[in-house]
Amino acid sequence: MIRNILFVALGGAVGSVCRYLISRMADTSFPWTTLCVNVLGSLLIGILIGLVNKGVLSPEMKLLLVTGFCGGFTTFSTFANESFSMMKAGDVLLSAIYVGASVTIGILAVWMGTKLS
Repeated sequence: MIRNILFVALGGAVGSVCRYLISRMADTSFPWTTLCVNVLGSLLIGILIGLVNKGVLSPEMKLLLVTGFCGGFTTFSTFANESFSMMKAGDVLLSAIYVGASVTIGILAVWMGTKLS
């Protein structure tokens, strides 16, 4: 159990740092970095789950990369906060575009990732 926790913690730490570094790249009114991080994370998780299902990646690597890294890298809470902030500021249409694009592209990215694996 401790070993599994360490795999998740290590992956999560690296994923969180990567997300932070990417978030420092752009400062615009539209949350492009969160959208990009979540789409990239969705693509990556699709690839990784495909590899796990094919037996290419071990259960330990699933903990490290899927649960840890992807869990730390992607960020639903930031997505939700940015969506809420846009609605609160009166940008309801922009918020709806952001939510729709994030969910649709995210699901497509997971699907594409499973096909690429």
